[in-house]
Amino acid sequence: MTIHFIGAGPGAADLITLRARNLIAASPVCLYAGSLVDPAVLAHCPPDARLVDTARLTLDEIVGHLVDAHAAGLDAARLCSGDPSVFSAVAEQMRRLDAAGVPYDVCPGVSAYAAAAAELRRELTVPGVAQSVVLTRTSENASAMPAGETLAALGAARATMVIHLSVQRIEAVVADLLPVYGADTPVAVVAWASRPDQVVLRGRLDDIAAAVRAAGVHRAAVIIVGDALAAGGFRDSHLYSVERDRSCVS
Repeated sequence: MTIHFIGAGPGAADLITLRARNLIAASPVCLYAGSLVDPAVLAHCPPDARLVDTARLTLDEIVGHLVDAHAAGLDAARLCSGDPSVFSAVAEQMRRLDAAGVPYDVCPGVSAYAAAAAELRRELTVPGVAQSVVLTRTSENASAMPAGETLAALGAARATMVIHLSVQRIEAVVADLLPVYGADTPVAVVAWASRPDQVVLRGRLDDIAAAVRAAGVHRAAVIIVGDALAAGGFRDSHLYSVERDRSCVS
């Protein structure tokens, strides 16, 4: 039997993949974070599935449920908000399953930053403006950041930066980024992206903190910083240019 780590998307119940839906429907056990996963996603579970809310569980307790499901001959769906590849804490769960000899696979999902960019109607990589995206976070009330991965260091190239899990300390984020990006750099904050109650804030680096506090946003948000958010006079991509050699395109 297999443990399925499944990207449950950024919030909206219909932003899961067909594969995710099918895996959930075939899993007699489902572990999910009740504070983040839309209950409508759980409607895909079998009628008699055992549902485990992990919001208040420790890592060992979560892995214990997964190991128990495997020992009982049952597939288990482990729902992860967004996409499992980023800030999902699946690495340590996989490490424990490896040690226990329990097989698992991973089903990707829609990340919060992708849902936020969609809501903003913006591409985060714009020709001549930004061709890189930095995904990062800060360390308050979380695991320490590796040496060298400061916001200032990561922002030195002025690439589009997406900051997760940090809106509660927006003033500190702004203070770190102002020297490298500048006060007039466009910023957007999207909380609960894709959900009916989502909050979208647009501003500049020098005024976004006040907007965040005024809106009462303090969790489940991504901060996006960079000139790509307001780019207008950029050149067209070479991908569809008439100058591009298409002789080898099948």
